[in-house]
Amino acid sequence: MHVSFALFADAANISQEGKLNILGVFDAVHAGQLPALHPRATFVVRIKARPGDAGDHPMTLRWINPRGTELWVSNAELSIAPPPPGTTELDMPVIVQLDLPLDVTGDYRMVVELGDEKRGEARLHVAGQPVMPGAGTGMLS
Repeated sequence: MHVSFALFADAANISQEGKLNILGVFDAVHAGQLPALHPRATFVVRIKARPGDAGDHPMTLRWINPRGTELWVSNAELSIAPPPPGTTELDMPVIVQLDLPLDVTGDYRMVVELGDEKRGEARLHVAGQPVMPGAGTGMLS
């Protein structure tokens, strides 16, 4: 099992035909002030599995800031059904809608682990200004 790609987008879905649709892929944002929250980002991971990968597998997402601090972690169970006979590879799209906390400027990482191994990563560059004491949080563009 491996990660074919991992990215941030405005939205994603699976069509009736089983196609993965991704809208508004991005790898950078600008915050008017920091800290800030990027609301409702969509994180998309495409996992490729083989018939022998059928079963349950732990999956972990780790959101890490430019200083290496883990801002949050999320654990899930990925269940892979046995494929039809003759199938050599399975597409397993994972679509996660989340709010991204941003505390400093620089390159953030969303690390994808399958089992206990890092299998993929997406980066998000954040530009912005620090918040002055007593000011509110910034808007994102």
